[in-house]
Amino acid sequence: MLKPRDTWNWYFDECESTLMLDLGNDMLFRVNLPQKLLVDCAYSATDFTVDDASAFQTFKEQASKLDLCEPRQAELVLNCVAAKRFHKPVQPKSWFFDSQGSGHQPQEGDLVHLQNRLSSGYFMVVEVCENASLCAYVELSEFSLDGIKSLRFGETIKVMHDRMECVNHLFQELPVAMVS
Repeated sequence: MLKPRDTWNWYFDECESTLMLDLGNDMLFRVNLPQKLLVDCAYSATDFTVDDASAFQTFKEQASKLDLCEPRQAELVLNCVAAKRFHKPVQPKSWFFDSQGSGHQPQEGDLVHLQNRLSSGYFMVVEVCENASLCAYVELSEFSLDGIKSLRFGETIKVMHDRMECVNHLFQELPVAMVS
């Protein structure tokens, strides 16, 4: 898995109209955030900060528990870091999801379950707000929102907490005892 370095840099690629992360050694990462969702500071070159590295570690710990190959884990983690730092504030789109009770008070990096009449899937909490949180979809199959719109791996959506069910316990590593 990648390890954050102080030589990493964010920049906006005008030719590709996308946010990029220069990882050094001729490696670039293309962020999956659409241009319309980027805050203004995303258009200026900037360093990968200590806060970015802290978020990277939080998301990496959770991503390592998912049944994803290492490159997909890295993709998810970097997209989550980018969303946490550069995603514009948006209104929740909770109408796409069923209520799941009184609501979970999530923490950054929590794994949550969301569902509707068409789909059911797992998401990682990227940024926590008072009543809703920005979440990234963590499964490889598409999540149908309404039969027309869908979410793909790593894409984000803001959702009210009453739509979330905490599922961290489903992804806990169980201790293994060696017996001879």
